[in-house]
Amino acid sequence: MEEISVLKKLTIVLAASAAALVAATSAGMAQTKLKWAHVYETSEPFHTASVWAAQEIGKRTNGRYAIDVYPASQLGKEADINQGLSLGSVDIIISGSSFAAKSFPPIGVTYYPYTFRDADHLLAYTKSDVFKDLTKGYEDKTGHRIVAVTYYGVRHTSSNRPIKACADMKGLKIRVPDVPAYLAMPRACGANTAPIAFAEVYLALQNGTVEAQENPLTTIEAKKFYEVQKHIVLTGHIVDHLNTIISGGLWKKLSEEDRKIFTEVTQEAAAKATGEIKVNEAKLVDFFKQKGLTVTEVDKAAFRDTVIKTTSFESFDYRKADWERIQAVK
Repeated sequence: MEEISVLKKLTIVLAASAAALVAATSAGMAQTKLKWAHVYETSEPFHTASVWAAQEIGKRTNGRYAIDVYPASQLGKEADINQGLSLGSVDIIISGSSFAAKSFPPIGVTYYPYTFRDADHLLAYTKSDVFKDLTKGYEDKTGHRIVAVTYYGVRHTSSNRPIKACADMKGLKIRVPDVPAYLAMPRACGANTAPIAFAEVYLALQNGTVEAQENPLTTIEAKKFYEVQKHIVLTGHIVDHLNTIISGGLWKKLSEEDRKIFTEVTQEAAAKATGEIKVNEAKLVDFFKQKGLTVTEVDKAAFRDTVIKTTSFESFDYRKADWERIQAVK
């Protein structure tokens, strides 16, 4: 009898071990690997917050998702990773509404110069009905889901030529992303724009292909553009932001519970990065002065007036009514 009892116990142990092995194998097979891409440096909050989010999603889904983050244009330039959402080569990206506007132009109205008063106005917009309407338009057109928004910083101009007024930009060779709204302020002021890829801007400034560029102070610092520029001009022409976008293919596959987790985590990550950007931005004027650059304040109202006089919303396929609704956001 004792031998039978031992045999039974052994059978039970072996059966339990086999079940555990099957469960472990199934869990391993069930893990979904995802790619998260962006064009920013590993030192920037956009990257560190993305890495945190990737790990946090893994934790909150009990390891069902393993997300690898690819920074610094490793999976392609910004236009490439946006296309990658539809091609299935990436699952999640961080990218500006200016690129989303290539699929749904009205969402790009936020890049019309001098739309937002400051970072708080931008963040209030992300909780508004006009934001919901614009993101829904993008999602209906592409299938992709905008789940979070990160403050990117106020875009200013760096140059090797002194600039005190809009007219001083006449004939200036300036690198601007190949996005209509980014071109509006420099072109309204008479500059010659060049659409050089983000990863190639430092070299273009260094070798004189262009003599100026525009970006938030945090990006000018992270990409070390200050090493090859003499002036920081506080044009403040765009209060910029980045969207965290989940591909339509992935969004359709996610359960309601997982959609909630992905949304909550990406929004927490966006808030982390936004806080860091605000703190870093506040320190950088003094940093650039210490590096020997001349920092110039300009009359932003004069720049704004020039843009409004020369640049129509319709020329970008934006809707002036959307812009007016954004202006009304408190």
